[in-house]
Amino acid sequence: RWQKVLYERQPFPDNYVDQRFLEELRKNVRARQYRYRAVVFQSGAVVQQLCSVCVFVVTWWYMDAGLLSPQGLFGVALVSSLLGYVLFDAVDGGAGRRESGRTRWADLKSTLVFAAFTYGFSPVLKTLTESISTDTIYAMSALMLLGHLIFFDYGANAAIVSSTLSLNMSIFASVCLASRLPRSLHAFVMVTFAMQIFALWPMLQKKLKAQTPQCYVGVTVLFALAALLGLATISSVGAVLFASLLLAISCLCPYCLIRLQLLKDNIHGPWDEAEIKEDLSRFLM
Repeated sequence: RWQKVLYERQPFPDNYVDQRFLEELRKNVRARQYRYRAVVFQSGAVVQQLCSVCVFVVTWWYMDAGLLSPQGLFGVALVSSLLGYVLFDAVDGGAGRRESGRTRWADLKSTLVFAAFTYGFSPVLKTLTESISTDTIYAMSALMLLGHLIFFDYGANAAIVSSTLSLNMSIFASVCLASRLPRSLHAFVMVTFAMQIFALWPMLQKKLKAQTPQCYVGVTVLFALAALLGLATISSVGAVLFASLLLAISCLCPYCLIRLQLLKDNIHGPWDEAEIKEDLSRFLM
């Protein structure tokens, strides 16, 4: 009788197998089953970040056109930050703050230092790119915002994810766009607003998503509507295209993922490559 061993001579060729070979065949052993509602819920992170970029660009356009004063934007951003700060602690009852050991006084000092530093360097930010053409500034800003969306941490464990790189690219884009605004005060308010929407707002999103999923869904829908309304005041065609993009990401892409999962056919059996479980690091010393 044929045995699956190599250390004994058998009257069979080396590539011989008997009818028992496929008894160990298994299909889709580690395949993950997705539910449509769960995938739609997880796509909210992508929708939120696209809307953040849209709101930032629309706000910059209003300031560049003179339809929005820097004082008005700074006041709205300040009130929104205070409400978000209170909500951030209220969601989990301050448990996250107690675990981190960070006090409100430390947060206030960090905020004041950042505001003073940005305000002091706002004249430099305003004149930083005077020697660069406006078309180049727009191209660099679009590229940086695209990179921000690509490298942003949406919750996936992937090598391409880099929160630091994503934030730096968004701030670089905000500095480039702020340098094309009329005055230094505009540049200061624009960079401050960029920090709020690209650094602080995602932190609140993650907290809401983990603690209050229903509230997170409501905030996502309202934020998407606000972004669409703001874009519609500039370009109706752009608003329609952006709405189509959001619907495709939140509804169509999850449906395609569910359908494609049905076609998955990974096979596992005795022919699989051996997996070394033992720690071999001692041989590399």
